[in-house]
Parts: sequence; structure tokens; C-alpha cells
Amino acid sequence: MRKSSELTASLQQPRSVYLFCSYSFVLDFFQPCLYRDHCCATYTISTMDAAIDLTDRSKALDLNNIRAQLIRLEDTITFHLIERAQFPANKTIYVAGGVPIPGSNLSLMDYLLREQEKLQSRVRRYESPDEHPFFPDAVEKPILEPLEYPEILHANDVNENATIKKRYIEDIIPSVCPQNRIDRGVSQENYGSSATCDVNLLQALSRRIHFGKFVAESKFQQETEKFVRLIKAADRKGIDEAITNSKVEELVLKRIETKAQTYGSDPVLAEYSNKVDAEAVVKMYKDIIIPITKVVEVEYLMQRLVGTQWE
Repeated sequence: MRKSSELTASLQQPRSVYLFCSYSFVLDFFQPCLYRDHCCATYTISTMDAAIDLTDRSKALDLNNIRAQLIRLEDTITFHLIERAQFPANKTIYVAGGVPIPGSNLSLMDYLLREQEKLQSRVRRYESPDEHPFFPDAVEKPILEPLEYPEILHANDVNENATIKKRYIEDIIPSVCPQNRIDRGVSQENYGSSATCDVNLLQALSRRIHFGKFVAESKFQQETEKFVRLIKAADRKGIDEAITNSKVEELVLKRIETKAQTYGSDPVLAEYSNKVDAEAVVKMYKDIIIPITKVVEVEYLMQRLVGTQWE
């Protein structure tokens, strides 16, 4: 047992640490049954995201507002990674037919993700311009009345979810999940819990990455002439360079490392620290999230002139 003096000292740590723990508890407890309330055009407690007003185009494209949203999504993603990291990789849940499902040949994770998207589409989740389904064919007509969103983004068909899911299964899962035991099968492993965590994580990653469209549109509005020239020349490399801010990317990686170390540590029980590999989280952002976000931005801008005066 820990000495009383050590316990007292640990309890005197900054209050913010305890807020992080409370934050995590709320996320863990409520996440399985919450979703965005599209009855209003701002977001509520789903995945603990900061509210962004999608009824006001100028606010939605304000880089400061976008940056705040992305920072809060860092929290969401980190906490979901901590949740997923407590289970083995359970590769079987990603194999079509690996877990027999009556009436479906999908993998367990795909089946759960598709059914979740079908359900959430009924309450307008995919009517929102910042949401992109992994299974567009599963999206159903909402049971709620449609919302009148302003035209925030230019019409486009950019959807990188296939790439996101592939990198998630092949790279992210092996880097954050325990590798010290083999998959013991459906009767002994937490297949359902693992797949539920996967769905939450994939949806958060998708939203984070596709927010690149908002960044791209905002930058297009700020430097229209420059981007029109690059787009007309089909200069993807030039567009990539124009949207890249290396200093901001470095700050993001440093902030992510700090968050992963902080959120993954218990404020009282040192033996329960390192709930997630901070290096793996940073590598995920550096090698996966940031690069795919840039692809989204570039491809969005390549479609930006279609049907406009510049086409």
C-alpha cells in the first residue's frame, strides 16, 4: 500500500488532472448511447466536442473556431484510444465472416458500424456537412424534419473513410493494443466491446480528418486568386504546400503528446499510468491523421471551381 504522505501529495496535484479524469468518466459512461442532437444546429455532448454553429457560415469557416473544434477532437480521439487500448487487437472482428452474423457477411466491426450509421442517419447525423458515412448505402431518410443549413462547403464527393478504416485496422490498432497474447476466440474475448470502441474511434477520426474541408474552404476564401491559379493548373503539390503550416503541425504533435501522457496517467495510482502509448498516438497524428487530412483538403480544392465563375 502507498504511504499516507505519498497519497496526500498525489491528491494535491493540479485540479485540472481531476477534471481530465472526470471528463474521461463521463465519456466512458455516456458514449455508447449518445449522438449528436441535430434538432439544433450546434453539437451537444456527443463525443464531448466543442459546439460549432453550422447555421452561420462565417462562424463555421472562422479558422479560430475550426482550430478550437480540432483541439477538442484531439481529446475525443485520445480518450477513445485509451478505451480501445484496454482490449487486445482481436483481429478476428475485422475479418469478413470471422464472427458469424446471421444474414450478413460483413466483419463484426463493419456490421456494427453500418448498423450504427443506419440508426444515426434517422436523426439527421449525415445531413450535417461535417459528417461522412462509412456506408453511404446504409443512410436512411431522417425521421426528423430537415434543417436549413447555409451553403458552407462547395459541392464535392471527397470521402476518405475507406483509407481511414484501412489505416486504422492495419496501423493504429497494432500500435495501441496489447500484443502480449493471442486472440482466444469469440467465447473468451471482448469482441463486442472492442468493436464498439472501434466504431466510436472511427467516427471521431473521420470527423477530425474531414474537417479539413472547412480549413480548405476558409483558406480559399482568404487567398482566392492564389488557389484558383493552382487549381486551374491541377498543381496538387503546389496546393499541398499552400495549405501546409509546419509550425502549426509541430505544435499539434507536441500538444497531442502531452495530452496522451496526461490522460493516460492516473492522478493517484502510479501503477495505472501509461494507459495508452503516447508515442503511438503522436505517430498516428503525424503519419495518418495529418497526411489524410491534407489529401481531403487538396481534393476538396481540386473540385472547388466546378460550376463557378472560375471554371
